[in-house]
Amino acid sequence: MSQSLYIYNTLSRKKELFEPLSPPFTGLYVCGPTVYGDAHLGHARPAVTFDLVYRYLKHLGYKVRYVRNITDVGHLESDADEGEDKIAKKARIEQLEPMEVVQYYSDRYHEDMDKLNVLKPSIEPRASGHIIEQIEMARAIFDAGLAYEVNGSVYFDVKKYNESHHYGKLSGRAIEDMQAGSRELDGQGEKRHPADFALWKKASPQHIMRWPSPWGEGFPGWHLECSAMSAKYLGERFDIHGGGMDLLFPHHECEIAQSNAAYGQDAVRYWMHNNMITINGQKMGKSLGNFITLREFFSGSHTALDRAYDPMTIRFFILQAHYRSTLDFSNEALDAAEKGLKRLLQAYETLKHLSPAGSSDTDHSDLAGKCHTALLDDFNSPVAIAHLFDAVRVINAAKDGKTKLNKEDLHNLQQVFHTFLVDIFGLSDTFATQEDQAQQIIEGLMDLILDLREQARRNKDWETSDKLRDRLRQVNIQVKDGKEGASWEYTSDA
Repeated sequence: MSQSLYIYNTLSRKKELFEPLSPPFTGLYVCGPTVYGDAHLGHARPAVTFDLVYRYLKHLGYKVRYVRNITDVGHLESDADEGEDKIAKKARIEQLEPMEVVQYYSDRYHEDMDKLNVLKPSIEPRASGHIIEQIEMARAIFDAGLAYEVNGSVYFDVKKYNESHHYGKLSGRAIEDMQAGSRELDGQGEKRHPADFALWKKASPQHIMRWPSPWGEGFPGWHLECSAMSAKYLGERFDIHGGGMDLLFPHHECEIAQSNAAYGQDAVRYWMHNNMITINGQKMGKSLGNFITLREFFSGSHTALDRAYDPMTIRFFILQAHYRSTLDFSNEALDAAEKGLKRLLQAYETLKHLSPAGSSDTDHSDLAGKCHTALLDDFNSPVAIAHLFDAVRVINAAKDGKTKLNKEDLHNLQQVFHTFLVDIFGLSDTFATQEDQAQQIIEGLMDLILDLREQARRNKDWETSDKLRDRLRQVNIQVKDGKEGASWEYTSDA
């Protein structure tokens, strides 16, 4: 199998052959959540997307250092460096310490990721634990003449940077068009240009999270944290930086500028961005009433949900679409994902119990190659999944005696399904639909009822025995007594 992996690089806007930097490791950095609320479907997509990237790179033999940060300071309500810190605001409303908010929602985020079977990163740094590194990077940018200080706040000078670099090369924007979302300069503002962004913000008297710096007490800008932490753990130049499309501008654009200003080079070789999730064609948002947390998906408690959905259904739903395509949620789409996943896992289970034939009708040795070809083409999971569905038809035909699989083919199919379903796609074979779970409950209850009825019969308590039988008949369950004990079945004639 060729291991020529091609990745779509957002920076070059084309697929490029993946040529990692020199060992000791392949560096992967992904922007993690700002932990001031429960994770929602929009958080699940980058988590699952880059979990696939992480798993597949390791499968190909790369030694991967995967860094996914936790934002716990500096993310203001507005990208224009205005408003309140999101975590500080939550802490104020709930009358908690900011780090109490961080710990609570970090724990819940990790619980949700565990349910989605997302592997833990190699390192998960917090912004508040790397204030020194952020101050040092801000100082390096300041010393390079590409930042300025106003009243204790430090801003990146985008216009001056753009004289020798290209600010906007990732997003395709020109600084002249970057007025939208930025405060107009009216003589009262601190910024020289609306596109300038904060490296360090002076803390107001009521601001809770604050640290000493060369410019006075304050806190770091949101964009600075990822640049500083990725450099600390992956070096000043590393392989892959990932995140959602919503972070492309301004967050990732600012990261590129910061790294060039501080280190004299682009930090990242391959920029990867997963596309957005919409709900019934609309962008997800609290104001639209379609903002659904993962916990609401798992419990079915949101009004937009018909029922609860297993975490593996959510994971498979995400993997069924290419990471760069828009993914639209609906109950119907999740129902279809659940049925599809059940088919794959049932076929995998069937493979474990099929008896081999003496020969095979057709050759199935190319399945693994087809799946790898798909994933080597920019992690094209839907095409790989389609190849597995093609194999499901063969497996079911062998089960029904309509085709033959010899011992070697059976073994190869078992290996392929385990490798891709379990190891690479991370789909747990403990998945069960609600119908499966309900059936297990019914069967357990029926075992208990039949045991009680058998005990009544042994005690010659015919009244209780007949009462249990008659009550079951009323709900279309027929009890049959035989030499080896009682059995039951659904019947419309009972």
